[in-house]
Amino acid sequence: MSTSGPQGSRGTATSACDPHKTDGTIVSPPHPDAFSQYSIQRPMMTRKELGKERKTAAKLAKFHTKMAAQLRAQASAANVSTTKDKKDKKKVEADVLPPFIEDTPTGEKKRVKPFDDPYYASYHPVAVESAWYAWWEKEGFFQPQFTSEGNVKPEGSFVIMAPPPNVTGALHMGHALGNSLQDLLIRYNLQKGKTTLWLPGCDHAGIATQSVVEKMLMKRKQHTRRDLGRDRFIAVAKDWKEAYHQKINNAFRRMGSSLDWTREAFTMDENFSAAVTEVFVRFHEEGIIYRANRLVNWDSTLMTALSNLEVDSEPLTGRTLLDVPGYNRKVEFGIIVHFKYPIEDSDETIEVATTRPETMLGDTGIAVHPNDPRYTHLVGKFAVHPFIKGRRLRIVADTYAKRKFGTGAVKLTPAHDPNDFNVGMAHKLEFVNIFTDDGLINENGGPYQGQKRFDVRYAIQEDLKSLGLYVDKKDNLMKVPRSERTRDIIEPLMKPQWWVKMADLAEPAIRAVRNGDIQIKPESAEKSYLHWIAGINDWCISRQLWWGHQCPVYQANDRWFAGRTEDEGTDPDITLSKATKAFPDRKFKLVQDEDVLDTWFSAGLWPFATLGWPKETADLSRLFPTSLLETGWDIIPFWVARMVFLGLKLTGKVPFSEIFCHSLIRDSDGRKMRKSLGNVVDPLDVIRGIELQSLHNKLLTGNLASTEVEKATRYQKTAFPQGIPECGADALRFSLIAYTTGGGDINFDVKVIHGYRRFCNKIWNASKYVLGKLGIVQGFVPAKQRALGGHESLAELWILHKMNIAVRGVSDALEQREFMKSANLCDVFIENSKALTQEGTETQVNSALQTLYSALEGALVLSHPFLPFITEELWQRLPRRPDDETESIMLASYPTWDQQLDKPEAEAAYDTVLGCSKGIRSLMAEYAPAKKDADAEVDIFIQGHDAASYGTVSEERSSIRSLSGKGAMTIEVLSPKQARPAGCVAFSVSSAASVFLHVKGRVDPDEEIAKAAKKLEKAHATVQKQRKLVNNPQYAEKVAVATQDFERTKLVDLESEAWGFETTIEQFRQLKLE
Repeated sequence: MSTSGPQGSRGTATSACDPHKTDGTIVSPPHPDAFSQYSIQRPMMTRKELGKERKTAAKLAKFHTKMAAQLRAQASAANVSTTKDKKDKKKVEADVLPPFIEDTPTGEKKRVKPFDDPYYASYHPVAVESAWYAWWEKEGFFQPQFTSEGNVKPEGSFVIMAPPPNVTGALHMGHALGNSLQDLLIRYNLQKGKTTLWLPGCDHAGIATQSVVEKMLMKRKQHTRRDLGRDRFIAVAKDWKEAYHQKINNAFRRMGSSLDWTREAFTMDENFSAAVTEVFVRFHEEGIIYRANRLVNWDSTLMTALSNLEVDSEPLTGRTLLDVPGYNRKVEFGIIVHFKYPIEDSDETIEVATTRPETMLGDTGIAVHPNDPRYTHLVGKFAVHPFIKGRRLRIVADTYAKRKFGTGAVKLTPAHDPNDFNVGMAHKLEFVNIFTDDGLINENGGPYQGQKRFDVRYAIQEDLKSLGLYVDKKDNLMKVPRSERTRDIIEPLMKPQWWVKMADLAEPAIRAVRNGDIQIKPESAEKSYLHWIAGINDWCISRQLWWGHQCPVYQANDRWFAGRTEDEGTDPDITLSKATKAFPDRKFKLVQDEDVLDTWFSAGLWPFATLGWPKETADLSRLFPTSLLETGWDIIPFWVARMVFLGLKLTGKVPFSEIFCHSLIRDSDGRKMRKSLGNVVDPLDVIRGIELQSLHNKLLTGNLASTEVEKATRYQKTAFPQGIPECGADALRFSLIAYTTGGGDINFDVKVIHGYRRFCNKIWNASKYVLGKLGIVQGFVPAKQRALGGHESLAELWILHKMNIAVRGVSDALEQREFMKSANLCDVFIENSKALTQEGTETQVNSALQTLYSALEGALVLSHPFLPFITEELWQRLPRRPDDETESIMLASYPTWDQQLDKPEAEAAYDTVLGCSKGIRSLMAEYAPAKKDADAEVDIFIQGHDAASYGTVSEERSSIRSLSGKGAMTIEVLSPKQARPAGCVAFSVSSAASVFLHVKGRVDPDEEIAKAAKKLEKAHATVQKQRKLVNNPQYAEKVAVATQDFERTKLVDLESEAWGFETTIEQFRQLKLE
């Protein structure tokens, strides 16, 4: 494994801007072109346009369901629009571009093309994102960098073990979400100077892989695994793994994932398999692993036990017919059947009920409540089974039976029901298994032997009727357990399995979280973790599969011996030696258990087995414990908790100091993403774009049944009528980061991601503009370090201050894992970085150029962890500061907050300038002279309400004028002591200033009052509707916090709009009196 030396020199720190006031409240970002005399004079947006842009930005930031629907509608409208020549022209130009071909040899530094190249004249992700990754990987930028002594760098380390995807096929959006967040943090900490490692790998995914491979064999060759035999089947599974393993890795590369491929792990490679065996042997010797015959979740199609994670509970409200594998007709569920058992040597009967009539073949007892007078005379007696000759059902008194529920008598099937199992153990009832492994009735089922279990469900009801024992059948509210993989109905079945004692392992795992050794975010995830461990049961680790780690335990003469190999000479720890010692005078044959271990058993070793454990490797000593586990909240019990207690037990250390659980991604309708629904989105399809027909074709390459293909095709037509547009990896990453609130699940819409491609286009155009300005000035050399030169204009001080705040804000947000907030800050930073231009004296031009350079450099470096490809492409085009030899933006030092750039007074002053220009534009949009008088000059008054604002407005009057549009106007500045100008309408900039437009004689006050009153009436109705929404108690309970925040902000905006109309009415009423 590579342990390359220290990184090269670092780039200098740069600044950023922040959309937050110093008091922490959110404010709207200023118009990006508002920069005094050095700005481009574009027409300022009207009040209506500003409002629309502000609302759109808020929606993109919040990423909730309503926002996604609106963006989807907008995107759909844009796709079919043919009314705008400019858009049509761009579309035609895009259509005629030939397929992009990268001419940079693989692994070499990219040959950067000029902006007049057709693929670089505007933003094309296919071109921008090409070549960089292969160069990063070849140069070793993804590998951890140590000091010359081989130690972690003084800045510390940041290590993530990437959660290994199942090696069963393509990645989905859940992988893309986690991948984006992890790469963001790795790149950020790398730029902070730390030794970083993001270790990749795949999980063998026992059940998932075997299920997929078995379906493939049946579909393509009509073979079962038993037709091939174990060795041949494993060989086929390995071939499958190799093919899909590379597809997965290539997808990660395409997303820009800075994974150290030189340390890639696989849960069935030689090192990892040795670690799995070591744990099993240790635990078996210590008595932590033991064998017992207990109930498991049994999948009759795969013929294996399943973990709870692999079982879905399907809720039913009453009688429902369900498709079940292996049955030509649908099977009835959601019912409860009442029938009677005869009492032995009596004419009496006792009525019971069941949702699974076929299980009565396994009944061995009946429970009644000890204090139920209806049945006290029957306790201790027996009922007679009507179909199984000689079967007697003992009637026992147990509080498990509820007197007021049903008949108060409960049939007991101890071998096929978890609750009945406990009662059966307590009363020493007989445990009778009635099912074969493939779901038939076995020899214990009497006359029903050899029949399918759900065929027997119907047959038993008819036979009970013929005996006069059938009572009734009713609808029943219930949940049906179904295999996630096969959709078969899960049967509780008793099987001799290997189990792990959990009591002693659980307590240290609870203590590690409660004492702060491990921090879990969000708080809901911590509660889930502690709740699950507090009620933990022993863990079944046996699986009746062929693909996986075969249990390293051997049987001889009815005893089991665990060993690292069957025979390794005379080592007393080896299985053969153990057996010989146990049977010194007896012959024996060692036979290995055919079962494999639960996938989660090996996955629980991921944080340390990947670093070489149980060997004492350099990586293990330097990089363990790791820094962070980033994963979905849904696997806290099945993977996260197990990594914690196995790490503590086997290494004596917590495996990671922090756990961040991201939300689950659902489709736009809020449904869980499933291949059978057609709503699983491949990240590569989002990156590259894909036509609708190609989406349909992909459904045919898997193992979906024809009915599932039809259902999935219908959904794709609805969700992606135009296919999926090309978005690029950067847009995909940034949007997923912005989705992440740490709150509820995410309703995903690909149209939102395409919106972020347009954001990347903004970055491209802004940077292209800045680079063009820098290139015009011959011999421009950026300063050796970012610093104030003393000649900065108010606009420059403002943007540098804003950027400085954003640097601190983004860093703080990332440290606190506030990913949405960090993305929003980054967005505003970039918007402002494109605004400075250079005009004026040589000193002014040079100052503006230096500020412009710092703004763009800072924007790119700050944004790199979010948007690695476009930032590298643009950063490489920037001239370097003197003595800066940094090879890649990956290695450029992350910007830090700079005291000298902290200029709150400049921020306040320039915000006043921007506010005044905004006020003028707003008033002019509403009350500008009629077209026939368009050249008429209007009178504008700006009043500063205090000395500071008065001074600012006076000094920056020319800047305000230049930012206020092309209309003819005169601007007069009024002191705080002067009276309000007569005949004017006002726009309140803030408590510091107001803008007045003289309108008397040009507008009809009564007409304006009538217009405002009509708008006010509509606004009041909208406010009332919005207030009703946010004050609804059910809304607060069911809707995500981020969505609630957005809706409350919307209410405030609507109330402000209504207040504005009220103010307008009052102003014109006063105007009539003047």
